[in-house]
Amino acid sequence: MPEQVTSLSGPVESVNGKLVLHIPLAAGGDQLVAASRGIGVVMDDHLEVTIPDWLAEKLGITEGSIVTVDNRDGKFNITPEPT
Repeated sequence: MPEQVTSLSGPVESVNGKLVLHIPLAAGGDQLVAASRGIGVVMDDHLEVTIPDWLAEKLGITEGSIVTVDNRDGKFNITPEPT
């Protein structure tokens, strides 16, 4: 059976000094919940994922960066969009 990959893009927000993704469940975020285990939390109508500081630094992600997330290989992958 082929792998079902969900890919979404959106901005990184700053919430209380942390970089956060708010991924609407209705837009496909519900397909990312299983892959985000341990780093994501379902809050009402969205999946909230806090990007660890070390990962943000490694990927060059800052507030306002546009990133793509997907569940390829059963993992929650974050890729910054080229600027």
